[in-house]
Amino acid sequence: MDIKRIGTQPSAQGSSDYFTGKVRVDAPFQASGPARVGGATVTFEPGARTAWHTHPLGQTLIITAGAGLVQREGGPLEQIRAGDIVWIAPHEKHWHGAAGATSMSHIAIAENLDGKVVDWMEQVSDIDYAAPPCLVYEKETES
Repeated sequence: MDIKRIGTQPSAQGSSDYFTGKVRVDAPFQASGPARVGGATVTFEPGARTAWHTHPLGQTLIITAGAGLVQREGGPLEQIRAGDIVWIAPHEKHWHGAAGATSMSHIAIAENLDGKVVDWMEQVSDIDYAAPPCLVYEKETES
């Protein structure tokens, strides 16, 4: 068993090679072999987002705070908020980040395959991002 205590690992800024805007990465973790799972808590300031990327074995995002967006290549912008869980299939090209005026935090979990967890690609342009400044969720109707 290995317990990583809160505050024992410094926060890191997300690299401008892989993110647009201000992004903070906290509490990264990586299991020891033969386990392959790893991840981190990632916080995106309003308008911040990842570059396009894929994961060889997929990725799970657990949205813990705020509101954001996720998009797979060729698909619509999807709104996400605290409490949502997003599964991204292996090799599915996608990006995710905060809404235009709201920050968003998530726990990102992925497995490595032969030492590789992510393949980074081009940045998401401001035109392609075009996030609404405030996300509004429709109430579910009862049937």
